[in-house]
Amino acid sequence: MFLVNNVQVGLTDNVDLILQALWPMVEGAIKYTIPLALVSFFIGIIIALITAVMRLSPIRLVRAPATFYVSAIRGTPLLVQLFIVFYGLPTLGITLNPLPSAVIAFSLNVGAYASEIIRASISSIPKGQWEAGYTIGMNYTTTLRRIILPQATRVSIPPLSNTFISLIKDTSLASMILVTELFRKAQEIAATTYQFMLLYMEAAVLYWIICFALSIVQEVVERRLDRYIAK
Repeated sequence: MFLVNNVQVGLTDNVDLILQALWPMVEGAIKYTIPLALVSFFIGIIIALITAVMRLSPIRLVRAPATFYVSAIRGTPLLVQLFIVFYGLPTLGITLNPLPSAVIAFSLNVGAYASEIIRASISSIPKGQWEAGYTIGMNYTTTLRRIILPQATRVSIPPLSNTFISLIKDTSLASMILVTELFRKAQEIAATTYQFMLLYMEAAVLYWIICFALSIVQEVVERRLDRYIAK
């Protein structure tokens, strides 16, 4: 049982509460926060790549749906998108559990934002690279896959890494549709102990630790890429 009801707790009790709440929050991060971010990011990148290629198409009928999708997602709050998927779709006869709903909403959101990163990265590759591919007999698809995308990947990794770190923080919104991730655990414990500031600060520290660790990994990857490009 968690402490307290309308009682002033001392430092020792606060420390005890922090320690008692630590594992449930870490468990929420391990079971839901991190997997949710990984799965959503992976699906989102696939959506982003397809969308970016569509937006670069000279054919308007191909380009228009992708442009509308990006505009709609970027122009609406992520929380609203979560609510549309979880609470709105059931009115159309499509009922989803909280976790799949969160994956769909986060994937679509990541797809829209990451598509702009990928599109900009592809556009940054000199046109001479396309011409070189055509010169040796490659068609558009082969040139894109074998020449353009490998170069664009190196350009897009740093901003995409930032997108993933932001996604880790955004998963806290999944608590609003009952996904028992890290922040939802903090809310549940706080509701029984009334120690909102203490527990929300603890949750914030855990998010910071996760993001700080990811930022270190990002720096290592970027340094390696810089060395590779320098060669």
